[in-house]
Amino acid sequence: MQFFSPSEWEEFIQEWAVSIDNQYVKVRRLGGSGDLGVDIVGFITSGGWDQEWDNFQCKQYKNPLCPSDIWVEIGKITYYSYKGEYSPPRKHYFVPSKGVGTSLEKLLGNPKKLKEEAKACWDKYCRDGITKTTSVKLEGDFLQWFNAFDFSIFSSKSFVDLIEDHSRTHYHAVRFGGGLPARPQAPLPPDECSHEETRYVQQLFAAYQDHLKASVNDISDLSPALARDFQRQRTRFYHAESLRNFARDTVPVGTFEKFQDEVFHGVIDTCDSEHSDGLSRMKNTLNQAANLSITSNPLTIAAEIQDKQGVCHQLANDNRLIWVPQTEEA
Repeated sequence: MQFFSPSEWEEFIQEWAVSIDNQYVKVRRLGGSGDLGVDIVGFITSGGWDQEWDNFQCKQYKNPLCPSDIWVEIGKITYYSYKGEYSPPRKHYFVPSKGVGTSLEKLLGNPKKLKEEAKACWDKYCRDGITKTTSVKLEGDFLQWFNAFDFSIFSSKSFVDLIEDHSRTHYHAVRFGGGLPARPQAPLPPDECSHEETRYVQQLFAAYQDHLKASVNDISDLSPALARDFQRQRTRFYHAESLRNFARDTVPVGTFEKFQDEVFHGVIDTCDSEHSDGLSRMKNTLNQAANLSITSNPLTIAAEIQDKQGVCHQLANDNRLIWVPQTEEA
């Protein structure tokens, strides 16, 4: 993480925010100009800013975070809560890209000393650093607010904390490696075809009909050998569906769709070639899928031959692969 580029750090923090989502009613990423000292916010109740919330200040620095880096951030939190922009956060975590230096870590562990240092450094870092439109003097009612402010809310997140949190997200294996969790066994297809199978099953029956030169409307119209083939194709479809579900919980959104696209581009030339009939086209396409070497997708280590073949039926379900083109059906 210490060697992340600015864009990589931004992506990492977006991913990390997912890990804290289940700890809060709502998590929001703010930041940018006019952020009022707020970056990633975790709302503890549905009451929003008026009730309990935690703030995670995630910034990239060239060096480990030191006291001079945080005074203006503390100034923003104390000032804008005084102004009524929000209630004071329950916790304010500094989450720096290079970690926290020893001197700051010691200060964060001593709220009384932290407040004293923040007050002493106010004019240098905060008076003209909080907002460009106003010089914020530490005096009067605001000084009373500052003196009563609970500085124990200020803390930090270490590298270990960040990595442990990030490891609970489906981004972790992709960003840092280390493999995917064990994949559950794929379910067997139910006795009756589901609504989700409608289109690829229609395409299978069209392929069998094209091969037999006879009407096929149901599995009962098939020979025992073709009936077994039909069940194999359904098993492959459900295998691919189980990979889709596995991907949803373990890898970033869109990873499975990219896997489907790689299968599509690996088989489409075979599918679009000349074949004796629709069944031949389907079987040759699935054979091509079985032999594909997909190395760039994170799901590769969890995918089996049946998955790649089953993806062909998912593509047929979406009409991206056609076993019997209309010219042949005519």
